[in-house]
Amino acid sequence: MSTSAQSPVETDAPVAGAARSGGTVTDRLVEANALYANEFRDPGMDARPVLHVAVVACMDARLDLHDALGLELGDCHTIRNAGGVVTDDVIRSLTISQRALGTRSVILIHHTNCGLESITEEFRQELEHEVGQRPVWAVEAYTDADQDVRQSMQRVRTSPFLLHRDDIRGFVFDVTTGRLREILPAS
Repeated sequence: MSTSAQSPVETDAPVAGAARSGGTVTDRLVEANALYANEFRDPGMDARPVLHVAVVACMDARLDLHDALGLELGDCHTIRNAGGVVTDDVIRSLTISQRALGTRSVILIHHTNCGLESITEEFRQELEHEVGQRPVWAVEAYTDADQDVRQSMQRVRTSPFLLHRDDIRGFVFDVTTGRLREILPAS
């Protein structure tokens, strides 16, 4: 199965891989899982990350976090959402990660050319007009990835629910070079 990104095409035609199997993309993924499960062996791991680190990152399909950070299965908790921003649900996941599963460090990763840089909070209003109900969540759009990383670091550092707030670091991943650029916290 290929992991390379392809440009989306505006069409109602099924995705090429799904067409080969005669089903949907989900059907293709379930078929891939069956092949995976045939070779799968329980690694005998605990749910606690070996490196005691949680990584919060954008859900962007171009980010292969394990390869980019040299991580192996079981090394970290990975928490992803649109933009990699620290929301209440991210704080919830980090709190469980730290208090129940022993993580101590948090790495925050935003990236260049993020989709959140091209939309605004008006997105919520557009949804309200379309479906008749305004989402309760904020879009958390931003125009400056560096500043949003600083804001996310501050949200983690000031959360009363987290036990370990001394090793919080933030980065911007360049989607064209694969390099991380560290963002220093606000002084």
